[in-house]
Amino acid sequence: MAVALARCAGEPRRVTILGATGSIGRSTLDLISRSPERYEVVALTAHNSAEQLAAAARRHRARLAVVADPAAYRSLKDALAGSGIEAAAGADGLNEAAGRAAEWVMSAIVGAAGLGPTLAAVRRGAMVALATKESLVCAGKLLLDEVQASGAVLLPVDSEHNAIFQALRGERGDSVERLILTASGGPFRGRSLVEMAEVTPRQAIAHPNWVMGAKISVDSATMMNKGLELIEAHHLFGLAPEHIEILVHPESIVHSLVAFRDGSVLAQLGRPDMRIPIAYTLGWPDRIPVATPRLDLAAIGHLTFEPPDAQRFPALGLARAALARGGAAPTVLNAANEVAVGAFLAGRIGFLDIAAIVEAALERCDCSEMEGLAHILAIDAEARRTAEVLTGDRSAASTRGT
Repeated sequence: MAVALARCAGEPRRVTILGATGSIGRSTLDLISRSPERYEVVALTAHNSAEQLAAAARRHRARLAVVADPAAYRSLKDALAGSGIEAAAGADGLNEAAGRAAEWVMSAIVGAAGLGPTLAAVRRGAMVALATKESLVCAGKLLLDEVQASGAVLLPVDSEHNAIFQALRGERGDSVERLILTASGGPFRGRSLVEMAEVTPRQAIAHPNWVMGAKISVDSATMMNKGLELIEAHHLFGLAPEHIEILVHPESIVHSLVAFRDGSVLAQLGRPDMRIPIAYTLGWPDRIPVATPRLDLAAIGHLTFEPPDAQRFPALGLARAALARGGAAPTVLNAANEVAVGAFLAGRIGFLDIAAIVEAALERCDCSEMEGLAHILAIDAEARRTAEVLTGDRSAASTRGT
């Protein structure tokens, strides 16, 4: 029997959070702290924020705390001294956390680094709340095959996919005509290409509606996040890419829509607060109360929608092209984007260089079919090396230009 179904009625739900110190992890812990009698925290992980992780583990009485960076292990161990909480580090530690007997696992490790632990949780039949796009983007078929084989339950946390998941509840798959993913348009929706060429990392992470980590905030600014979500939606809901649309909705109130063959359109609305979709997965299959400000449409007054500008936001076209190409192209797209975003945040390249580097990496890298996790990780590593070279070239050219 799948772990997700193993809990007796009335018992606390056993939970693990992969990526506990990020924005999604903190929001999840906030929900848990409001109803501690409902949950038993099994394991928490972080990249290298040892003291923050240790404090969360102590506060929520976790059994295991893991840092992905082995260099942070001693700090974690010292911070947990006398608590009785186990400490571990590295990839093996992350897989150990994912493998512990928690029926519900939040997968919120940013980037391709979350793929291995996510697979570990899926393979034991857990209920996996998927907050990281990259696992499905990099390894959609592999992950879904493992879900099918293990009987795991995959619950989308992204507000857009969670909205579609809610709208599809109780519906037959063959009744769906289109999926419509909404996008805020990010902080540069109204800016020209000339203006965007000069934006700074600080401006790029200042999202107008959502409070998110730096990487996903930049992805929102380039609209690469919507390209990744397009690929993710294709895998999650089984629709062909031509039946998945993107619509810019600056207010971020309508989180996505489903159009049905009878002409009906169902939308999920809510304030831009990630605790709402997280809570939907945390309580699944029930809804749990969440103490968030309620939506007041009269106060909002109006909702606006517009098509995305493909010229100013080329990342959307790159993602569609990668999905259509298939094979390893989405893996390369994601890896190159992670490297380019990191370089932009470090001040090594310009904002518009991000999409250019991703496009060049797609042209240079092997995008043939992938076979198994080891092959996926090898292609991911190759794409990162290629993107680093391209980033260096861009950075050098920029330095010469000044």
